[in-house]
Amino acid sequence: MAHGFEFRGSRIPFANRAVGIWTPAILSREGGAALSITTTHSSRYNDVERDDGIFTYSYQGENDPDNHFNRALRRAADNQVPLIYFVPLTRGVYEAIFPAYVMDHRADRVVTVTADTVGLGEGSLLHGGSAAPLKEYATRQVKVRLHQHRFRELVVGAYQGRCTVCRLGAKDRLVRMVDAAHIVPDREERGVPEVPNGLALCKIHHAAFDLNVLGIDPDHYIRVREDILAEHDGPMLQHGIKAMDGVRIVVPHAVALQPKREYLAERFETFRAA
Repeated sequence: MAHGFEFRGSRIPFANRAVGIWTPAILSREGGAALSITTTHSSRYNDVERDDGIFTYSYQGENDPDNHFNRALRRAADNQVPLIYFVPLTRGVYEAIFPAYVMDHRADRVVTVTADTVGLGEGSLLHGGSAAPLKEYATRQVKVRLHQHRFRELVVGAYQGRCTVCRLGAKDRLVRMVDAAHIVPDREERGVPEVPNGLALCKIHHAAFDLNVLGIDPDHYIRVREDILAEHDGPMLQHGIKAMDGVRIVVPHAVALQPKREYLAERFETFRAA
């Protein structure tokens, strides 16, 4: 975010950690709108995601709604030009929502923020974007993506970037092979996106878990289905799946982050019935 991009021989940051509403000097000189807005992980402002997925973003500064930060934000609303909204997933990790459009609610000292579809022609992008129904759809999709990405960051972070079954991951490109798997599926009412309902699993073991090829019992032991144990195939099946039978998973040190026993028990019954 701070590294930014090159423009007319200068480097322009995407955001500035010192301010939530960021307008680079080149835009400030020309009376331009804000380039980006950022909600920090521990923001003192009341930036919230509403039930409909639309965001509210507070003015900067509590006593001066007409400071240069807020004027730049209102210009984005008045001119209906897009900006980037950086939403925190975990501390130091952000999701970039672009294009995003703001609507000013000066009496409440907030703007509402909606997402839009990517890939519109430049003319539409700079003049309000797509129609309201498409923005509403895009915002709902962004809400789903944010929840998925936030869940992954929290779960994979709790497991220190490694698969709980085989320990693959930790850093660099390998951590990209590690997913956050729901224990109780998210389509069910109890399938909440919280760390105790998650397991960090590499893509192979995530697929095996979802397909009930392997299960994890309430005491954290891996069990492989009997018919799979009788199969004969290549080294991945032999060493990556069958050899895991009876191995205990590695869980976070903090008890509050460990998988809930009742969630594992419920999911293990599904595995046994498969």
